[in-house]
Amino acid sequence: MNALLSVSDKTGIVEFAQALHALGIRLLSTGGTAKLLAEQGLPVTEVAEVTQFPEMLDGRVKTLHPKVHGGLLARRELPAHMAALQEHGIDTIDLLVVNLYPFESTVARPGCTLADAIENIDIGGPAMVRSAAKNWKDVGVLTDASQYPAVIAELQAQGRLSDKLRFALSVAAFNRISQYDGAISDYLSSVQLDEAQVSDEAYVPALSLFPGQSNGRFIKLQDLRYGENAHQQAALYRDLHPAPGSIVTGEQLQGKELSYNNIADADAAWECVKSFETPACVIVKHANPCGVAVGANALEAYSKAFQTDPTSAFGGIIAFNRPVDGAAAQQVSKQFVEVLMAPDFTAEALDIFKAKANVRLLKIALPAHGGSTDGARGRNAVDTKRIGSGLLLQTADNHELALADLKVVTTKQPSPEEMQDLLFAWQVAKYVKSNAIVFCKGGMTMGVGAGQMSRLDSARIASIKAQHAHLSLQGTAVASDAFFPFRDGLDVVVDAGATCVIQPGGSMRDQEVIDAANERGVAMVFSGVRHFRH
Repeated sequence: MNALLSVSDKTGIVEFAQALHALGIRLLSTGGTAKLLAEQGLPVTEVAEVTQFPEMLDGRVKTLHPKVHGGLLARRELPAHMAALQEHGIDTIDLLVVNLYPFESTVARPGCTLADAIENIDIGGPAMVRSAAKNWKDVGVLTDASQYPAVIAELQAQGRLSDKLRFALSVAAFNRISQYDGAISDYLSSVQLDEAQVSDEAYVPALSLFPGQSNGRFIKLQDLRYGENAHQQAALYRDLHPAPGSIVTGEQLQGKELSYNNIADADAAWECVKSFETPACVIVKHANPCGVAVGANALEAYSKAFQTDPTSAFGGIIAFNRPVDGAAAQQVSKQFVEVLMAPDFTAEALDIFKAKANVRLLKIALPAHGGSTDGARGRNAVDTKRIGSGLLLQTADNHELALADLKVVTTKQPSPEEMQDLLFAWQVAKYVKSNAIVFCKGGMTMGVGAGQMSRLDSARIASIKAQHAHLSLQGTAVASDAFFPFRDGLDVVVDAGATCVIQPGGSMRDQEVIDAANERGVAMVFSGVRHFRH
């Protein structure tokens, strides 16, 4: 049996080669890998000896030869193939170990030149991997060090690889080639070429955020029981390299299998709650926050969030940005909850939920705030939306509003307490489906109007929600995710009890709305930023 080893990442390759040698497998190798194995005292034959052709063009050409690809592609069960190998003096290659030039990590480095990127496009490696993977019935192909133990275990146990393992290795190999080619396509079709500098070896190209071709690369985590409805099929995938602190990195500690709707709502709750610096709780129902609050601890935050809309909270999704302790768990367990998420759970909290075995508990590590809009707290840098035979891409709505960004446009100035409530309301409105109107006071939502075709209706619904929850809206702050096109929406929230309002501004009738606010004696602040969420 012959094994060809040619790796860029040398992790574990010496130990793997030693195990192969102990099994009587002949070792073939190239360049740096061959040198490393020889230094470890392993008998290794360089590919150049096999092909009788030296590596050339600074290593660009070394394995692109019939004696390599013939040995990989020959079908052992076909006499004509084996006769051709014998005629041309070609030995079979039964095991191929290749990991590719580090293109992805190269282009991820700040200041990567176009020349560096191009030189890290592997040619011979992918060609060999494709040959071996195509001929999976006869050849085992390894593309990652994590595969070494399983291969050695089978070879030691039965002297050969099973069809099942060889096929799995082939699938993994084609997946890796797809990922690699996708990364190259993404990078090259993002390059904004400067004709004057392209020939300069030190040229660092500007990159477009949206490449000429979008190559989504996702890994399936699990099949789901069904989709949004029982007649729909569904599955959950994650990014090839998921951001830390995202829903797909969570660990389910107990409960039934998550459904499609569970995951979608859990993501909405988690994205909202992790945007807060202080202890917070978010309750989501059908993709909209129905209760959000901050508090001194998890229990206080939950108690306040639940008050907003106890009816909608029934069967909802709850997220905390602090560990859930016994006190919080005891309170939450009194309600019907589908999914509960937190960075951690105390032993006491876990014991409490053991009595509610169907409650899905998710533990998700919460990364430190990054201080920047891209990737802060594990957020996506780009959002996608499927449309008929197409795809919409946009930068994610990661804008974070600061006190200094606000512009008071009315005679009345908001008090410091009102200003804090306005910022809180604005932060919540960002995660409410448009049109969004959010009443807040004292670090909690008091009424949420979401997803209406009319902003006026959203204002009315938010007020009705507060009435049903027996909450007074007197002295509340209100956030509107987009401008008030007319004064009628403002009149509704002021009639309900609001004393201050935050909105983006930018309407042709801004002055009409400002005049109405002055007339009603309320403070109004412009954020200058809209937060539509569809």
